[in-house]
Amino acid sequence: MSQLRTRFAPSPTGYLHIGGLRTALYSYLYAKKTDGKFILRIEDTDQGRYVDGAVELIYRTLHETGIEYDEGPDVGGDYGPYIQSQRKNEYLYYAKKLVESGHAYYCFCTEERLAALPDVNGARRYDKHCMSIPKEEAERRIAQGEKYVIRQNMPTVGSTTYHDVVYGDITIENSELEDQILIKSDGMPTYNFANVIDDHLMGINCVMRGIEYLSSTPKYNLLYDAFGWARPTYIHMPPIMKDAQHKLSKRNGDASYEDLIKKGFLKEAIINYIALLGWSPKDDSEKMSFDELKRKFDVSGINKSPSIFDPMKLAWLNSLYIKEMSAEAFAEYATPWIDGCYLKQFDKALVCKLIQSRIETFAEMEEKLRFLTEYGSFDSELYVNQKQKADAELAKQILPAIKTKLENVAEWNNQNLFGALVELSAELECKKGAVLWIARVALTGLAATPGGASEIAEIIGKAETLERIGLAIEQLG
Repeated sequence: MSQLRTRFAPSPTGYLHIGGLRTALYSYLYAKKTDGKFILRIEDTDQGRYVDGAVELIYRTLHETGIEYDEGPDVGGDYGPYIQSQRKNEYLYYAKKLVESGHAYYCFCTEERLAALPDVNGARRYDKHCMSIPKEEAERRIAQGEKYVIRQNMPTVGSTTYHDVVYGDITIENSELEDQILIKSDGMPTYNFANVIDDHLMGINCVMRGIEYLSSTPKYNLLYDAFGWARPTYIHMPPIMKDAQHKLSKRNGDASYEDLIKKGFLKEAIINYIALLGWSPKDDSEKMSFDELKRKFDVSGINKSPSIFDPMKLAWLNSLYIKEMSAEAFAEYATPWIDGCYLKQFDKALVCKLIQSRIETFAEMEEKLRFLTEYGSFDSELYVNQKQKADAELAKQILPAIKTKLENVAEWNNQNLFGALVELSAELECKKGAVLWIARVALTGLAATPGGASEIAEIIGKAETLERIGLAIEQLG
């Protein structure tokens, strides 16, 4: 078998959607697993949907996530150019070859005539009206400047069958295939034509893409057959769903890679999770590094069933990666989030130490630590903790002692503060957990917070700590 060559061929129409990134990831992993080549091609023939900056975003995202392509517009290769709009003459050349062989024809139908075709269940099917126009007449009309398109001449009887690695044999009745446009009136190819020409000329022998192309692949195969070219291997992937009824869709504003990064997810977690949307390794493991994905990926693990994008599972997976970060790496990544809000007024190292093991995404830091700057009256029922035998009455008794004990802490750090509170619990013959609970509630006015009393006191400082405890004492009366 010749070397495997896969490709990712996105359209530069905006952010790189999760489904597109998964296609790139699977195509890359399969190529690397088989010592093959992974190619990037930009399909920009739909100029009406072109978005400035989208091509650069595709490059950046793939490089950032480690999905490095062997050939592409910005890295070169032997099969360029790798941007469709720069290959325009090739498409017209091959379309004319199909006209010569009878597998395509010139169509001069106006928009008005096309709009007048019978509407069958919301669709107007082209009726091969121009197929019988003699070659000489067609060439004369083109020479006179009349607008035209080139259509594929589909067979009307029989069926077309192909094999998909995931879904098995797929058969479509030829009578269901419309004479699709290959070359548009502006001279640009349609996606359906250009991707076949490019895949063949670039030596792509394995096409991996979404299930939405499963039923249209017979049209592409008829083109391969018409040219006498070998068909590629097809691997169609199941859809990624927003929920049981709705597909995850870029057009509906659903998640893109950039969106997830802005929401505080790590690229490692995103790639790990995307890999699991339609594929599972033989050992059923879930958390996998990029190197592990490259070792474990096998197309036999691609599922037929749709996958539902679960933000909660992604957040859980992200939390595992956050916990594994070194303190230095976490602080570096967290810096923009800290500098962008009130947290910048505190010691960054202390903030990071407090929060690293207690968040699922970096975006949570601002909300979870808001109590560091926001403090007010609170319900005294928060002091109640049956396990620690704490309540408001006990708090009223021991908070003055807590305040006095902390006033006498010379070197204000977590170790000394924690030691002082533990020492106090022994002096008062009170459960350690009760003292720590009451101190934390008095400092925050919340039932649950990241970190304990001594950690929080260290961050907000001695003056603020003593002031808050004083206010808590006043509130208890």
